[in-house]
Amino acid sequence: MAATPSNMLPLKTKAPDFNLLDTVSGKTLSFKDIKGPKGTVVMFICNHCPYVLHVNDQIVDIAKTYQDKGIGFVAISSNDVENYPQDAPELMTEQAKKIGYTFPYLYDETQAVAKAYQAACTPDFYVFDQADELVYRGRMDASTPKNNEPNNGKDLRKALDLLQQGKIIPDEEQKTSIGCNIKWKEPPQKNLQKVHINLK
Repeated sequence: MAATPSNMLPLKTKAPDFNLLDTVSGKTLSFKDIKGPKGTVVMFICNHCPYVLHVNDQIVDIAKTYQDKGIGFVAISSNDVENYPQDAPELMTEQAKKIGYTFPYLYDETQAVAKAYQAACTPDFYVFDQADELVYRGRMDASTPKNNEPNNGKDLRKALDLLQQGKIIPDEEQKTSIGCNIKWKEPPQKNLQKVHINLK
């Protein structure tokens, strides 16, 4: 397992829009279609990543809890399905039904949406407020498949609670997620630029 951290998109970034296939309903959905009246969670996941499989039950529980409180949820898979066929759209449909996702599971075929969000790993979480501005990004909690930290979603839950209370989520609560790297068809331009700069 390659342990890759979040890129941590700048806070207050407006939610990048998208129009992606929902592998559950078969519809094409935009950010406006999935946003909640009290805020929105966008998460980058995939079918096969052990870090995602480790937290799937907690993701479902958090979504059920906070959807009832006006928070919209959406999951996006951006992996290269040619080299990772287990993440293909038809298998995403099966996975969503098997695990019981109560939110759309979108397929980012071009990977443009993952790049717009500067997503780096699976899972990677983003919380937007009512104005669609980023107020939290990073991890769900400290738990990974190989540590003994509680798998309880405490960091994401706390962020959502503070959002609903109209409070700012402090910097010390903004902690990077750790997971498998997104399986890029080719490296994002942002990363290529970093390499070019480092080689000068």
